[in-house]
Amino acid sequence: MIKSEPRSILQFLATHFDLLRELFDIQTSNEVITLSQVDNTLKNHESEVKTQLLEYKLLVPQNDDFIINEPYFVLFEFILQQFKPLLPEEIEKFGQSIRNLFGKIKENNLDDINHLLARIEALSKEINKFRTAVTNNTISLLNESRELKANTQKIDYQQKVHQARNWIENYIKPLNSILDVNHSQSIFNELLEISKYSNKKRFDNSIETLRTQFEKLYSLLRQVIADINKQSIILSNELLPLIERIKTESEYLKGFHNYLTNGNCWKKYEPPHIFTTTRDNLYNPFIYENTKNYFEQFKNEEDVIIVEEISEDKHWFFERSVYKSKLESNLPVDDFFAWCEKSLKEEKDDFSFDNYFMITSLMFDEDFNIETLQEKITIKTKQGELIMPKLKIEKKEYELSK
Repeated sequence: MIKSEPRSILQFLATHFDLLRELFDIQTSNEVITLSQVDNTLKNHESEVKTQLLEYKLLVPQNDDFIINEPYFVLFEFILQQFKPLLPEEIEKFGQSIRNLFGKIKENNLDDINHLLARIEALSKEINKFRTAVTNNTISLLNESRELKANTQKIDYQQKVHQARNWIENYIKPLNSILDVNHSQSIFNELLEISKYSNKKRFDNSIETLRTQFEKLYSLLRQVIADINKQSIILSNELLPLIERIKTESEYLKGFHNYLTNGNCWKKYEPPHIFTTTRDNLYNPFIYENTKNYFEQFKNEEDVIIVEEISEDKHWFFERSVYKSKLESNLPVDDFFAWCEKSLKEEKDDFSFDNYFMITSLMFDEDFNIETLQEKITIKTKQGELIMPKLKIEKKEYELSK
């Protein structure tokens, strides 16, 4: 348990950032920090804060050594954008957790609403963790690949090719399969399935609290799916071609190096003429005449003005709270379905059945009383015609218990 004030810990992190970063780099390289490395780091920075490091739980013991406490380590990874590449199996565990929670949610019979709400919240947390893991993994692989291409560690050609193959086979291709929308068992497809399910449940569920939670889950998934799709594009269009070029270039260079260093090759093959020099002008000798002819053809040309019609295709979003407030202000309403049509046309003249049914979902709200009349009404759109009963809707009156 940390007894210090949170503000004091944050101030300590800012004041001793360089020292903590050095400890972070040591653990990143060696997985642990020895006692002598802790003492040497403190000595290098002329600092005597060993007591605070332990008191704030920045360092925790691991046998005879130390490690940076996981929450702080994750914080430094995020701040420094230095993430360790995760194996596909480490990312797949999020997918398994997401599938299990989604399966439990689908088979829930509403006997225990609180348990169902807890599972929806847990599912949202796992989806967020999965998005973070994929984003960090892509950043890590991209940084590692760029360093490999630049060969900052000065490794030889054979080792460079081996490393490139390792990234492709053990990290990039498996991760790409996890995110591939065309792969039936991918986590990405599982997220699409959850999105469809939550979109349906946020309208047709009879309990207000559940509708709200499913709406939050659907909103989260819209953003997560966009983010995951972006990472998949980076993998396919940038990372995989970069690694393939590293592998190909290194193989070419290795072959050329062997050709130059192997004396027997000179006897079998004649070396190419690499340094043949030529001389040419930077511009065509007839550039003046060609340019003059080009501009003269437009001398007597009439001006043409093209006016493009810009059509604004705005995506319509159902703001439930706004329409509910509008309905409450108009109560009682003698013809609910006609009111829905009129209200929708005020905002969107050319509406679809999907738009219309989103508004009619207000009749399931627990705050309203519904009375069915004998008359029928007709709603017409470009998609077809709806014939529905006439409904009267009023505000539900709640009696106070004596």
